Amino acid sequence: MTSTVPSVGTRTAEGSALQAVLLDMDGTLVDTEGFWWDAEVEVFGRLGHLLDDSWRDVVVGGPMTRSAGFLIEATGASITLAELTVLLNDGFEDRIARTLPLMPGAARLLAELAAHGVPTALVSASHRRIIDRVLTSLGPQNFALTVAGDEVERTKPYPDPYLLAAAGLGADPARCAVIEDTATGVAAAEAAGCHVVAVPSVAPIAPAFRRTVVPSLEQVDLSFLRGLMTENR
Repeated sequence: MTSTVPSVGTRTAEGSALQAVLLDMDGTLVDTEGFWWDAEVEVFGRLGHLLDDSWRDVVVGGPMTRSAGFLIEATGASITLAELTVLLNDGFEDRIARTLPLMPGAARLLAELAAHGVPTALVSASHRRIIDRVLTSLGPQNFALTVAGDEVERTKPYPDPYLLAAAGLGADPARCAVIEDTATGVAAAEAAGCHVVAVPSVAPIAPAFRRTVVPSLEQVDLSFLRGLMTENR
């Protein structure tokens, strides 16, 4: 699965102003945010360090380099960033090999978007090796484009991943709906100029202009996403 596809133009879905839907992965489509924390706790436990549960909100939703770097500094662990990155990815892959639960409403939403021909991209701070494993459960056919955190110079909270996804789909970022679960991802999407649907997974997210907060993907469908383009939320 590559991170770029030929542009499909600024096509719309059945005349809607909505041009594309860009979705985060961990905690948004798959219930895996806890897997990352569990992997971090396990790895640092082997290194002789106990992680403070309050750090969970600090490391959630961001790039691996930021999360891993913070934990190394916070614990004083004797390990390099590169070494820790490999161990965390290994620990996460081990967990998703055993079980990979989808978030409620995720399969239905992806099927609806595909059925109506809405250009859709998966935009994640996770590395390519992780995304490709998860895609086997989400269905690679549901995405015209995927963007991994280790394939962009600056990942979330910078806007680059969402700008790249919108450009790859030939869409105006202002006509894209982004679905995210963390403040880091929301910041990236809003910096790119997209409308945001926040479905908080670990820490609360407040509503704001062009940002709608819902408790579950079960409240999100194509009609809802189209409505975002015509409402000031």
